[in-house]
Amino acid sequence: MNDVEADIDDYLARYAGTLTSYDAQAAADLWGSPGMILNDQQGAGLLESREAMASGLEQSYRLYRKLGLASVGYERLSHDQLSDTIFLVRVRWLFYDKDGNQMTDSHASYILRRGDEGLRAFVCVPTDDAEKLQALATEKGVSLFDETA
Repeated sequence: MNDVEADIDDYLARYAGTLTSYDAQAAADLWGSPGMILNDQQGAGLLESREAMASGLEQSYRLYRKLGLASVGYERLSHDQLSDTIFLVRVRWLFYDKDGNQMTDSHASYILRRGDEGLRAFVCVPTDDAEKLQALATEKGVSLFDETA
């Protein structure tokens, strides 16, 4: 493993850790500003600040808790160095319950840039999270649209 791979794995491990601990501010701190989520369903969502990112994550966390998510792991599927400081990283996120059973997974690609703060995400392209989240919610009898999630 070279230094770039180690740095990317460290970044992904820290990001997974913030999701496991439901620490929205720490997760948002791993993003550059502005950040963008680009997907097939909603198009592009631009998050102007880390505060906006943390707020969006907090909303997701309510649902994740209701689904029983206890920890997050990852597999780095690939990475390409696009320039001196910019990387394209493909990831498979693994979601586990409190007993360590895998509940679901999802795939995403990220554009990371290395700056003074280290690696930060600027773009995320999730590929299958909406479908897999819906399937898990259906299995558990949880509405994705329940405001009390």
